[in-house]
Amino acid sequence: MAKKSAIENNKKRAKLVKSYAGRRERLKAQAKDKSLSIEEQFEARLKLAELPRNSAKIRIRNRCEISGRPRAFYRKLKMSRIALRELGSRGLIPGLVKSSW
Repeated sequence: MAKKSAIENNKKRAKLVKSYAGRRERLKAQAKDKSLSIEEQFEARLKLAELPRNSAKIRIRNRCEISGRPRAFYRKLKMSRIALRELGSRGLIPGLVKSSW
């Protein structure tokens, strides 16, 4: 079986986050609600811990959509600095001019 790429794993995590978002939010609210008894709050925390680990939003990593590189990521363009420079040099990004001196 072929190894999954980091980009595919990240997309899978994003899908899990989307599907569990409502349930996770409800359980977090119950766990923090001081009007509930301590037992109910603890039970909510246990249910939260039973959810898949990758369903937490914090597990999604900003990655370049071209190379999958996790570092030097430009959010607006969804790509790394290396991919941006390469596409900019080829003139494939409108409005971007490579400058050199």
